[in-house]
Amino acid sequence: MDLLQIVSKINSSLSDYVLITLLAGAGIYFTLRTGFVQLRCFGEGIRNAFSSFSLNGSENKRGLSSFQALTAAVAAQVGTGNIVGASGAILTGGPGAIFWMWVIAFFGMATSYAEAVLAQETRQVDTDGTPHGGPVYYIKRAFPNAFGTFLAGFFAVATIISLGFMGCMVQANSIGETCCNAFKLPPWSVGIVIAIIAMLIFAGGVNRLARITEKLVPFMALIYLLGGIAVLLIRIEYLPDTFCAIFKYAFAPDALIGGSLGAALKTAVCQGVKRGLFSNEAGMGSAPHAHATAHVKTPHQQGTVAMIGVFIDTGVVLTMTALIIISTIYTGSGPLANATGATYTELLASSGLTKTNLVQCAVSSVSTAAAGNIFIAICLLFFAFSTILSWHYFGKINFQYLFGAKATLLYSLLAAAAVFTGTMMKNDLVWELQDMFNQLMVLPNILALFALSGIVAANAARKKEAVQEP
Repeated sequence: MDLLQIVSKINSSLSDYVLITLLAGAGIYFTLRTGFVQLRCFGEGIRNAFSSFSLNGSENKRGLSSFQALTAAVAAQVGTGNIVGASGAILTGGPGAIFWMWVIAFFGMATSYAEAVLAQETRQVDTDGTPHGGPVYYIKRAFPNAFGTFLAGFFAVATIISLGFMGCMVQANSIGETCCNAFKLPPWSVGIVIAIIAMLIFAGGVNRLARITEKLVPFMALIYLLGGIAVLLIRIEYLPDTFCAIFKYAFAPDALIGGSLGAALKTAVCQGVKRGLFSNEAGMGSAPHAHATAHVKTPHQQGTVAMIGVFIDTGVVLTMTALIIISTIYTGSGPLANATGATYTELLASSGLTKTNLVQCAVSSVSTAAAGNIFIAICLLFFAFSTILSWHYFGKINFQYLFGAKATLLYSLLAAAAVFTGTMMKNDLVWELQDMFNQLMVLPNILALFALSGIVAANAARKKEAVQEP
């Protein structure tokens, strides 16, 4: 067994058993412990997030606005997983997998609330007044001993490798591949441009990141949603069938993907839960790095904002992906519209549809192949590049925790080199290693969340609505 097979086996074991149990369990636990904070405070979260809305926010040494912190977090959450991940879940688990993505996102909002509250409670302030924080700091609060030091160090190393280096590589690879397919650009040329632009943004620190993401995230969301709405308008007569398929195959997936009801239901649920968890990143420990930088009156306020990030990622962007796919591929005269348990695998194999080309084929089916290629290339460019920017910052916080502020320039140079390298390589091992370290981040993060759940519950119990300072 080679290294790729070993890492793939570890990933399967972690994602199919350990992490689904931990992350789904954490979502349910914090939902109950906070009194369904995602329902009680959803409107408050919307107001807190968008009361400071601006496409040209001012620079504040005391921290970012709630909206800036939200866009930095969403930039990381909305990545290639919203296209490729959702596609893979639907192909493997059927349209019903989307229902289970919605379920896990609902509970994940409570987990995200907990992460942001603790990030605010334990954040650090640099000598120049700039705040920063993340799981390494609340892990140390949860376990103020040698065990806590080990867990914090473990999380920091996993984050640096997963997000800062390998994460940048795999996101850049998506950019290079799609630009090559759509615009016939050599990947190395795309890599040079992306690496240079990224390095210029890296050098500006969190304030430059915030000024970029507050403009980029709304713009990229608008482009994707408008394109998706155009597809849905063309296929509007099939929208009732689309929603029917989501709910029907959520509880009877065997009618589509075959096998016994128990086995098919397990596949649909596992695909929805697994892809949903790693799309919105609730419980992974990435988004708290952004929410720690927000200048707010109370941790509860930013906790409610963090919930909105999960809603935007899964409830809006990922749902749009699902509706595009199902309305064109699984309804009407779509290639998988008449599939049954006996023929689904055969039809899927003969159609040539894969998780990497599914949305492209869906868009192309109502336009042209060129239009589908260009639309997905533009969307993936924005999605992946915004993820690179935020993931770099998250890794930088952990690099600084381990090696000090003076070492962060070296980290940024290495990350920019990873971006360039990633556009030119196709290495399954890199993707698998990124997934593995991504999943390893979850373990110390969830332990700390449970250990500090009393702080989270106390914040959620506050009745007075927090208002951000001007």
